[in-house]
Amino acid sequence: MVRTGLQRLIEERPELLRGRRIGLVAQAAAVTPDLHSVEDALITAGATLAALFGPEHGFEGAAADGAAVGHAVHPRLGISVYSLYGEEREPTPAMLAEVDLLVFDMQDVGVRFYTYLSTLYYLVRASGRTGVPLLVLDRPNPINGVAIEGPPVEPGLRSFIGIIDIPIRHGMTLGELALLINDEQGFGADLTVLPMQGWRRSLWFDQTGLPWIPTSPAMPHLSTATVYPGTCLVEGTNLSEGRGTALPFEIVGAPWLDGYRLATTLNHLDLPGVRFRPVHFEPSAGKHAGKRCQGVQVHVLDRTTMHPVAVGLHVIAACRAQDPERFAFLESSWEGRPSHFDLLIGDSVVRAGLAAGYDVPSLIEPWRTNESVFRVRRAPYLLYDEAL
Repeated sequence: MVRTGLQRLIEERPELLRGRRIGLVAQAAAVTPDLHSVEDALITAGATLAALFGPEHGFEGAAADGAAVGHAVHPRLGISVYSLYGEEREPTPAMLAEVDLLVFDMQDVGVRFYTYLSTLYYLVRASGRTGVPLLVLDRPNPINGVAIEGPPVEPGLRSFIGIIDIPIRHGMTLGELALLINDEQGFGADLTVLPMQGWRRSLWFDQTGLPWIPTSPAMPHLSTATVYPGTCLVEGTNLSEGRGTALPFEIVGAPWLDGYRLATTLNHLDLPGVRFRPVHFEPSAGKHAGKRCQGVQVHVLDRTTMHPVAVGLHVIAACRAQDPERFAFLESSWEGRPSHFDLLIGDSVVRAGLAAGYDVPSLIEPWRTNESVFRVRRAPYLLYDEAL
C-alpha cells in the first residue's frame, strides 16, 4: 500500500506540528486510508488548527464548478474557513496572522486545468511573500506519473486553469509541482514536501491501495479522471460534457446529434484504447439541462494506450462535422476572457484548426517536441522512480 504524505506526517514526523499554529489547506478527498479526514487526523496527532482554507468547490468539496465560495466558520470545529476561490485566490497577511505553518493536502487528478494546482501556485507565492513556511503532503497522481500529453500554454493564455506552462497531462504529483513552481517562478518559499512512500510513477490510483474519494462534485470515479484530460475540453463548446448526469466527462452529446452516427464515425477511427457507445441522456444541470440529448459514452478498453487529450479532440471534431451549423465554441470563459476552449487547451491554434475542419493528427503533431522537452524539464523535481 502507498503511504501518503499525511500518513507519514502523523506516524513518523508529528514533531513538525508541535507548538505551531496550523493553517490547513485541504478539501474532502484528503483522507487517511481508514477514511478519517485530514483535519481530524491532524488534531488526533496533536496539531493546533488555527485556520482552514478551501479551494474551488470549498473545503467540504460540495460547491459547483466555477461557483465562487465565501468565507465561513467550520460548523464542528468552530474555526475560520477561508475561501481561496472567491474574492481572494491567495491567502492574505490577515488570514495568516495567527498561522505559523501552512499545511497543504489535496488529492489532484493529474491535469493542468484542474484548479487545485492553481491554489497550490498561490500558496507557494504567499509563503515566499509572507515567510510563513509551507508543508506539502504529497498524494498520488491518479492517472500515473509517466504519461505526458498536450501543448504548452501560450503566454497570452495564462489563467486560473492554465497557471503555469506545462502540458495538460503532466505526469507529476502536486508535491513535485510545488518544487517546480517555487524554483522556476523564483518565489523563495520556505517549502517542504513530505513525499509518499511506496508510490511508483507507473501506478494508477486503483493500484495504490488507497480509497478513492470524489475530488469534486463532477469527479466521482477514477474512470472520470481517466478521460477528463480530453473530455473536459468539451466545456469550451456548446456540447454537454455530461454534467448533471451520473457520468460527467464520460459522456458527451447535444440535442441535435445522432448518437449512433457519432459512435460509428468515432469507432471507425480505431483510436487506441477506446470504444464509443451511442447514448441518450437528459442532464439535470449544466448545458442542455432538461433536454433530451444524444451522444456517446467513452469506454476505456486500455488506459495505458489511450491518449485522452487526442480522444477529446476527436470527439469534438466528429460532433462538429455532424452538424457544423449548430455546433459552436463558446465565445468567452468563466474568467470573462474570449474562448474558454483556448484557456483550457492553452493554445490559440487548435480551436481555429478544428473550426476549419483540419484533421486532429495534424493539430496535435506539433505537441510532440514540447512533450519531450517537458519530460527533461521536469526531471530535477521528480521525487519518485521512473520504473514502468
